[in-house]
Amino acid sequence: MPHGGFRVEIELGAVIDIGNTAQGHRRVIPIAGGRATGSIKGTILAAGADYQIIRPDGVTELEARYVIAVDGGGFVNVDNRGYRTASPGDSERLLRGEPVDPSRVYFRTSPRFETDVAHLRWLERTLFVGVAERRPYSVLVDFEPVR
Repeated sequence: MPHGGFRVEIELGAVIDIGNTAQGHRRVIPIAGGRATGSIKGTILAAGADYQIIRPDGVTELEARYVIAVDGGGFVNVDNRGYRTASPGDSERLLRGEPVDPSRVYFRTSPRFETDVAHLRWLERTLFVGVAERRPYSVLVDFEPVR
């Protein structure tokens, strides 16, 4: 397979803390922009959000939906779901927006892509694993195709 991985750096807006629901503690984090580099190059539009549920067992379930405006024209729609777990203390620091050493946090995702860009159609028939890192005002995700 000739296609490789890519990285997104997603800039985050202020957390919307909805509170405790029947599903768990609901948070929505607006996506304010960012950049894709690697086998996909483009700008992440300020047109999405990360919808989170913090379960009673401390696991954060994430669903980030956003759009990449591809350099040269066209778009890639991203639906990225995953899990983030850490020790209770590290989880509290993450929720406060403080830095935590990424080696202390399990943060993995499984994305799905949609596009009308001919040379990127391979995204729609390839499985990826995302290895993510939460920073105070951004998230880095390295997407690697499963071979």
